[in-house]
Amino acid sequence: MLTLVLIELFNTAYIGNMFDYGINLQNGNSRRFIVTIIFLFLSTNISFAQVEDEKLADILDYLEELSYPEFSGVVLLAKSDSLLFEKAYGYSSIEYEVKNTVNTLFNVASITKTMTAVAALQLVDNGLLDLDAPLGKYLSDYPNPTVRDSVTSYQLLTHTAGLNNFLVDDFKDMGKLNLKAPKDYLPLFASKPLLFTPGSKYSYSAAGYVVLGLLIEKLSGESYHKYMNHNLFKKAGLKTTIAIPIDSIVKNKASGYTSYFGESAHLSKNDPYLGYANPAGFYYSTVNDIYMFFEALKNYRLISKPLTKKMMSPLVKGYYTDYGFGISVDERWEQTIIGHTGGWYGVQCELMYFEKDKITAVILSNVDTAEGEGMNKISNYIKHVLANKTIPNSN
Repeated sequence: MLTLVLIELFNTAYIGNMFDYGINLQNGNSRRFIVTIIFLFLSTNISFAQVEDEKLADILDYLEELSYPEFSGVVLLAKSDSLLFEKAYGYSSIEYEVKNTVNTLFNVASITKTMTAVAALQLVDNGLLDLDAPLGKYLSDYPNPTVRDSVTSYQLLTHTAGLNNFLVDDFKDMGKLNLKAPKDYLPLFASKPLLFTPGSKYSYSAAGYVVLGLLIEKLSGESYHKYMNHNLFKKAGLKTTIAIPIDSIVKNKASGYTSYFGESAHLSKNDPYLGYANPAGFYYSTVNDIYMFFEALKNYRLISKPLTKKMMSPLVKGYYTDYGFGISVDERWEQTIIGHTGGWYGVQCELMYFEKDKITAVILSNVDTAEGEGMNKISNYIKHVLANKTIPNSN
């Protein structure tokens, strides 16, 4: 239809009397030449669209064929702000055979860090936080003077401050019922020396994000959790994202099951490894809420456009990808993938945005697996189709 309209336009008196780059459009040969170019242009666009559609069809077929126990969780796929796919697999309670639904609440682990980063950057937008100022400017009573005098919030956001990752060290083996506010975590890391000179290296750090939570509280005058509810979740239209006490009973929440990342042949409940949501992790959410959060972020509804763009820029080199402010920027494949993973005992999840194709994928799982299985297998497949990531041993 569009082609016929364009041809008709080229046969009108108005177009016919135009000269474009020395071509007389009243001349029949010239008009046929232009129409041929239009056909070639449109057919090329159609072929691109067909390739794109084939890629999406491939992914959708793959997701439709998935089943438990290959994967337990929910997958969401969207393109250009439109939902394409949403499906639940497996069980929120294996022992009681309660199935996951698209509305099941999952622990999102370190995807929480992206949310905390946005909250901190809102303070920058509001003129309350200078990313390059030492923490002591705002946290004069921070218990470690070296950190107070030499670490900046820029370094906290990019994991270059040199603080340790307390989740790896002491967190797993301690009682966690009394860990509720960011300050409650300070005994786990505040007195420990920095791992390196701030700004000189990258080292993924839960502690750094807890300190960002302290900054959020100090500069906003609200508790971390209240600030997140009022200024982030409500603003983005999130309906279900919540902090859940680890000893509470919550309807529609998925229990977590750990294989110790593939080391055990049998699944175990992950309750001993969990904590109340903190600035570094452990919020509970749904695939739709995570999708809505990222939609609000990338459409500049949470922080200013310049700061959003900087947040999603490759600011430092991480372990495998580049890292912005609380978000990974993966440029290893044929298109840039922006997002964040979350991994813990009984928790595996990932948020991905494929910039070129404008496709968002959210994968939340309540079972951890070995590398290349479960959530990781789905993530790798989507990256393979959309960004030509090589999958080891794939046929």
